[in-house]
Amino acid sequence: MATAAPWAIATTTIIPMTIEQLELTQWLSPAFPLGSFAYSHGLETAMSDGTITTAEELQDWLGFLIAAGSGWNDAVLLCAAQRGEDVAALARALASCAERWEETEAQGAAFARTLRAMGHDIADAPLPVAVGIATRAFTLPPATIAALYLQAFASNLVQCAVRFVPLGQSDGQRVLAALGPEIIATADRAAQATLDDLGSAAFFSDLVAMRHESQEARIFKS
Repeated sequence: MATAAPWAIATTTIIPMTIEQLELTQWLSPAFPLGSFAYSHGLETAMSDGTITTAEELQDWLGFLIAAGSGWNDAVLLCAAQRGEDVAALARALASCAERWEETEAQGAAFARTLRAMGHDIADAPLPVAVGIATRAFTLPPATIAALYLQAFASNLVQCAVRFVPLGQSDGQRVLAALGPEIIATADRAAQATLDDLGSAAFFSDLVAMRHESQEARIFKS
């Protein structure tokens, strides 16, 4: 009796997957042309001045940014936009400095422009708002969408640190994996939050983002 080739194994269990999940994974992938690799969210200054030099310091920085800083605000704005609230102007107003404003505006415009080229009707908006608008018709839970957004946000900043500190790729992936529980918890809170819950306690992150604007030697745009 002939034996089956190793690749010809019958699949008896299929993991449910929807087009929405595939679309969202594509939209939030590093391959989606947002230009996010050019932005460090002020992280470059924190690395330049020695505030962040290790994987542990990076994890602490990003964890707080997600739970109580701009990551939290982005998640709340995304969920509000998905519910149909008009929060684009508020998202712009919450940018703590000119480079943070450019970062969310430029990436949001690139996101919307690419979706329009793919046949979607969406206007330019700050990035979390644009993602929220684009997913209004999705049946995925808002917390899931917010979690994947925060995962992409954290992943980009981890890669900035991998290139700059430098951290090894393994260290970077360990940091990203360790941030998982914080990402999920923040996304769950954001899905139930209102605009009254917006606010940031990550003041030092805002300050280094402001200082980055006058930093002479730099790699990133923010």
